[in-house]
Amino acid sequence: MTFSPLKVRRLLRTFVMGGSDHPNHTVLARRLQDYLAWRNANARHPDVLAAQRRERARIRSERQQRWGRPKPKAA
Repeated sequence: MTFSPLKVRRLLRTFVMGGSDHPNHTVLARRLQDYLAWRNANARHPDVLAAQRRERARIRSERQQRWGRPKPKAA
């Protein structure tokens, strides 16, 4: 199943706003901007890098994929 970029944006916005306890869009947008500024400033921080490695490993585990290219599909 594929979604158009506009549909994805709409779904993401609904998920973020629906799951937050911020009083309005302005406050939520400011918090997101603050987080992105922090994230960009600390992009090479060891804790951030470790969290990224764990997340990539979790995704690989869910896909049952080890390292490298995916296995070729059986014909």
